[in-house]
Amino acid sequence: MGCMVCSAVQAQTKLVPVPCGPVPTENQLRWQEMEMYAFIHYSMNTYTDEEWGFGNEPLELFNPSDLDCRQWARVCKQAGMKGIIFTAKHHCGFCMWPSKYTEYSVKNTPWKQGKGDVVRELADACREEGLKFAVYLSPWDRNHKDYGKPEYVTYFRNQLRELLTEYGDIFEVWFDGANGGDGWYGGANETRKIDGKTYYQWAETFRMIRELQPNAVIWNDGGDRGDLRWVGTEAGNVGETNWSLMPGTGDTPFHMLHYGVENGDVWCPGETNTSIRPGWFYHTTEDEHVKSLSKLMDTYYKSVGRNSTLLLNFPIAPNGRIHPNDSLRGIAFKKMIDEIFKTDLTQNAKITIKDTETVITFKEPTAFNRFVVEEDIRYGQRVEKFSLEAEVDGMWVPLNDELVENGDGLTTIGHRRIICFPTINATKLRFTVLDSKCEPIIKRTSVYLAPELTPDIPDSGEKLSSNLHIFFISPKQMIVDFDTEQTITSFRYLPPQDSKDGTITHYSLWASSDWSDWKKLASGEFSNIVNNPIWQTIKFAPIKAKILRFEADRLFDGERMGYGDIEVVTK
Repeated sequence: MGCMVCSAVQAQTKLVPVPCGPVPTENQLRWQEMEMYAFIHYSMNTYTDEEWGFGNEPLELFNPSDLDCRQWARVCKQAGMKGIIFTAKHHCGFCMWPSKYTEYSVKNTPWKQGKGDVVRELADACREEGLKFAVYLSPWDRNHKDYGKPEYVTYFRNQLRELLTEYGDIFEVWFDGANGGDGWYGGANETRKIDGKTYYQWAETFRMIRELQPNAVIWNDGGDRGDLRWVGTEAGNVGETNWSLMPGTGDTPFHMLHYGVENGDVWCPGETNTSIRPGWFYHTTEDEHVKSLSKLMDTYYKSVGRNSTLLLNFPIAPNGRIHPNDSLRGIAFKKMIDEIFKTDLTQNAKITIKDTETVITFKEPTAFNRFVVEEDIRYGQRVEKFSLEAEVDGMWVPLNDELVENGDGLTTIGHRRIICFPTINATKLRFTVLDSKCEPIIKRTSVYLAPELTPDIPDSGEKLSSNLHIFFISPKQMIVDFDTEQTITSFRYLPPQDSKDGTITHYSLWASSDWSDWKKLASGEFSNIVNNPIWQTIKFAPIKAKILRFEADRLFDGERMGYGDIEVVTK
């Protein structure tokens, strides 16, 4: 392992490094060292085939035949996860523990005759497997009659107190940013809106967490700044430039979430959350769409390899277990990480350090394609720009040409930066810090040769109709017209991928063969589509039709419906 340190650190027996700007707390340092941990999504949605429950789902639905939290913990551990964050309560309001503050919980379900506690079983399983445990508690509750009123905040904190005092040590508390909208709300069946920054009175909630779980970090997407931030997307990547700094107060637009803020005044690193499947909850239709090994490695490089952590979701199937497709892929993911980073090629190389330049000299021409560098973030994040060059046949070749981020240099390092590039045979590798906020403190430089992985080849396995024409009859109405009548089985919508404007959150779908007699096929909500802009499938009983009318009943933003792609599945 090669190391490059500033002169102050080289003489650290005489001088102690001076922090540069905001620095992490011990809790944040401990969290960052975890690098990868699992999300577990399991709730009523598992049994309704939804992503967001409405809040009126019958309690009788929850009766898994083979729930095994130890299987979850074993799979996550084998997949390289250091802990598990569990959805103790999602937006539907159903509690996965026997909360004494609501009847809408496992205590009133057929499972274990109401004597079960999923949170307890998972917390115990994590301890047995040496994993850390954490909880997700949705601030939004589509079941509770008082949501939107002051009384609900008391209820919310009472439930949080249960989770923080009855299940042992918690390493993270996770609050979703989805707040307010349609809901059952005790039978009111209405839309309720709240101000996520003020309604929950986060400052008081944070004080309670600090008191009850002093070693926990807080993830929060609204109101007061927590210890960690969302990276602005659920696609599994953070910006190539990624500062662990944020403004202490104020709004956080996408560019701040995704890239951090170089001169931010608080340490608030990014946590990259994504699912091993397209959705967060289990859906049978996604059994063959588990992310490939190539995609998972790409996610790893663009999260852990960009100064973030990776929060990877494993949904639980209706039987109460992680599906074999997910577990096998997760385990293969860990094995591939181990294989790639098994042999550090600098171990048998000569390391020469001069000021802000490190030269790694190999004994003979050596093939490599990965470079790892780490700052000692205990003293702040310092490096603004650096370069990589390889000596080939006596000439220095800038690798920046393949990896341009900001002019002629690569940006930000932080806890860990992994640079991927095409395999090159070289006798030397030169790493140079070009710009930094303070003298750089680099604690690691390493070089590896990763095997080539086959990139993803999309294959839906469906028959997609190609003889169709798409046009708009109004800003919120799309017509899909076929050359001839078709037997249609489903309709698929991909939201815009480069902007949230025009994203359809609520829809209606109609069919006709003569332009006058229209039949409504489906209507509803694309749950979580704004944060997770993936393909949405609308299913219905097969119908013969020549025309489809797709209507945007509600848009996230803008006045005109937008789309990335449209597919119609036919027999």
